[in-house]
Amino acid sequence: MALTVLGLTVATFAMTRLSPVDPALQMVGDHASESTYLAAREELGLDRAWPVQFGIYAAKALTGNLGRSISTGQPVSSDIARTFPATIELATVAIVIGASLGLLLGIVSGIRPGGVVDAVARVASLIGFSMPIFWLGLLFLLFFYARLQWASGPGRLDVLFQYTVKPQTGFMLIDTWMSGKPGAFRSAVAHLVLPATVLAIYALSGIARLTRALILAERGQEYTLTAQARGASITRVVFVHILPNISGQLITIVALSYASLLEGAVLTETVFAWPGIGRYLTVAMFSGDTPAILGGTLVIGLSFILLNTFTDLLAERSGGV
Repeated sequence: MALTVLGLTVATFAMTRLSPVDPALQMVGDHASESTYLAAREELGLDRAWPVQFGIYAAKALTGNLGRSISTGQPVSSDIARTFPATIELATVAIVIGASLGLLLGIVSGIRPGGVVDAVARVASLIGFSMPIFWLGLLFLLFFYARLQWASGPGRLDVLFQYTVKPQTGFMLIDTWMSGKPGAFRSAVAHLVLPATVLAIYALSGIARLTRALILAERGQEYTLTAQARGASITRVVFVHILPNISGQLITIVALSYASLLEGAVLTETVFAWPGIGRYLTVAMFSGDTPAILGGTLVIGLSFILLNTFTDLLAERSGGV
């Protein structure tokens, strides 16, 4: 884990330094004097050698100091603490929906390959893998929000509640529930439906396809053929024998899908104006905000690594590979 985090930090740091965007120039503006520009470079440590710059950044990052954002003027750690809960909330709701439907479709498809449910699962997988997620989000906004008006639009709350609900945890569902304001919780749920559904389709496609493949592969094994020869139905074989045997792989699939939602929600958050870390990184990249890019990438990468490690532990304890 330590080596992976180090490699991620080195790679991200190198890419930001190879970028044509000058952080010092972004800070002081095009019309600043040369002395002001040089002072900004010194303040940012850009006048030192790359290894020295990286060493200073890594030492500060270990203490939780990720620098100060050029765009917001706030510490990057504070910005991430403010935006990351929105991404976690969105990804968690999406993975609950996507994993539930994906596992259901995958199991039924594995029990009855070639059936109606199998065809639905294949179409859903095809849509999830082939259609760009930002395009799917725009289609959802066009039809369900603009045309049919079945769902709420971008953002996390209606304008009526944006400045009246006090953010306490950063999770809007919890904050609106705790606020006790009539209609606030319903507004938060309504605004969560479309972006969560878009991400859920993306997660569902992979989970359903891989679950189906695992079940079909196990159906050809000797222990399942023996159980069927003894009179057990294929449904019983799947639920009693196959699913416990592949539980480790299923845990890995779901957990990695969740991690991919955390890191891949950038376009979805941008389309739906969702104030999460993905949108924060998008704004930072467009403005050349190097500290924000480094800090956001590091946090997302660390989250992915921790989830991956935790998944491996769960898979080992459940007998998976």
